[in-house]
Amino acid sequence: MRVRIYQPARNAMQSGNARTKGWVLEFPPVGREIDPLMGWISSDDTQSQVRLHFDTQKQAEDYAREHGFDYVVQPPHKRAANVRPRGYGENFATDRRGPWTH
Repeated sequence: MRVRIYQPARNAMQSGNARTKGWVLEFPPVGREIDPLMGWISSDDTQSQVRLHFDTQKQAEDYAREHGFDYVVQPPHKRAANVRPRGYGENFATDRRGPWTH
């Protein structure tokens, strides 16, 4: 079984970097089928619901090796360094690149 090890990105509703420092080991979904009555997708595999959280990438890799899992490490996506936080008042500053309009 090939597991995926990655560093989660922040979600769209987050402005900070909380919960993006750790690493996650995730099992692949297998054996999904459509329920004929309701049309829902179901599975008998409970491992597809499991996500293991680790502090470092090395801990996640060691865990995968120790339990005999084949793993793939996805490199983290880093935020652009040129983004500068601005305050609301700077929207109306005179040094803006473009004119402010309604």
